[in-house]
Amino acid sequence: MKVGIAGLGAIGLRVAQELDRGGIPGCTLAGIATRNAARAADANATLNTPAPVYALHEIARQCDVVIETLPPTLFLDLARPTIEAGKTLVVLTASQLLGQQALIDRAAETGATIAIPSGAILGLDAIKGAAEGEITSAVIETRKPVAGLIKAPYVQENGIDLTGLTEPMQIIAGPVVDIARHFPANVNVAVAVSLAGIGPEKTRMEVWADPSVTRNLHTVRVTSDSSDFTMSIQNRPSDENPATGKITALSVIAWLRQQTATLRVGT
Repeated sequence: MKVGIAGLGAIGLRVAQELDRGGIPGCTLAGIATRNAARAADANATLNTPAPVYALHEIARQCDVVIETLPPTLFLDLARPTIEAGKTLVVLTASQLLGQQALIDRAAETGATIAIPSGAILGLDAIKGAAEGEITSAVIETRKPVAGLIKAPYVQENGIDLTGLTEPMQIIAGPVVDIARHFPANVNVAVAVSLAGIGPEKTRMEVWADPSVTRNLHTVRVTSDSSDFTMSIQNRPSDENPATGKITALSVIAWLRQQTATLRVGT
């Protein structure tokens, strides 16, 4: 399986290095894509075998699978040509799928596949299973260190004073689809949870500023006719980018392994 990677930040570079060393049986690194030629050169310098460099609109033609780890503004520049080529698009910026039903419909026409790996969240298997029955409530609560929210546009625009905060404060709450408008860079995990379950209109999200936490803490609570469960995850930051959890890149590697594995665990 020929794999391309668009975006060479903490996630993309880690996956590229794993592919380069032959760590994912049945998969090869077929190309990389980035806006910055210097970033591509720096990435290739860390690989045993430098990968061909393509433009975002070109890489799908060279690959079976394209992994997207881009800034939100570049998502469609990659997604549209990948879908048109009938390839598999692995999406890390899940928030950019909101309002893109036409893109999903086009994938059905071209034979393309859109996949969302677990990323920085947990429990998607359980949510998908519960959704085969009836989910009556799905809530994702995200607690962030005060420093991670104090400069957020929504906080500043609404005059929310987090200076000297000593107790947790709820910043915003509502359907995921609404929260995404105010925190577009912070809802990828919530969108994944919502798409696995009852959708972004019915899945509720709460964002808290919490002086007691040092890393982002996500808690998912689901009530359904088959099971009720609560799950929490607090990710360790990657060395390359403190804003990206180590587990995000590892979840992509695990997804790739599962595509060619004889024994597959989980849905």
